[in-house]
Amino acid sequence: MDGVLVHEGTALPGAVEFIDALKAADRPFLILTNNSIFTPRDLRARLAATGLDVPEAAIWTSALATAQFLTDQMPGGSAYVIGEAGLTTALYEAGYTLTAARPDFVVLGETRTYSFEAITQAVRLIQGGARFIATNPDVTGPTAEGDLPATGAVAAMISAATGREPYFVGKPNPMMIRSALNRIDAHSETTVMVGDRMDTDVVAGIEAGLRTYLVLTGSTRAEDVHRFPFRPTAVLDSVQDLIELI
Repeated sequence: MDGVLVHEGTALPGAVEFIDALKAADRPFLILTNNSIFTPRDLRARLAATGLDVPEAAIWTSALATAQFLTDQMPGGSAYVIGEAGLTTALYEAGYTLTAARPDFVVLGETRTYSFEAITQAVRLIQGGARFIATNPDVTGPTAEGDLPATGAVAAMISAATGREPYFVGKPNPMMIRSALNRIDAHSETTVMVGDRMDTDVVAGIEAGLRTYLVLTGSTRAEDVHRFPFRPTAVLDSVQDLIELI
């Protein structure tokens, strides 16, 4: 989403036309984000404010992927959650009990108000046997004022205290891509991944067997591509260059 369709609350060049073309051609699609703070309803409203008309059902977050993963692992389980509405709502709707009393999992997501008390509770629960899950490995998140610590950074602190590494569900884990494919009943051979980061979007798409398109409207610059030991199917200036391929 960020860096491909929008940037700091503004639609990127060609984004509106790209989404319109997908809908006009009746192409199933999902907009993916590692951000677990917001619900699909929240994100739909944020996208609408930029002029992008996207239904809730076309938004797939790391929180939703995490809820799906936990449901597959242990239906009707329990979790102690550090995160915001996007994550707690996804887990609740998946039938999970949110509790600090002997939970099956500790689930760490992104929040703008990390609590030292909550992190301490997570450490003690993991030491007591709860399994450690995190929505995504991103160590920083962008704001208008600069980067702030994100899920991966807090996960590292909990890991240092417990000696337990989390299982990260979000990108670059191809698990998130496969769950997205299942969501829209798509096959990897007929699906493409469009992203702005080589280290998350492109590698996740490649590992899930998709064709990958890197757009240069976000994090990865053209001169950075050669540093990676893998290559996308194509490098494009923006999603505007994809419209004619739909």
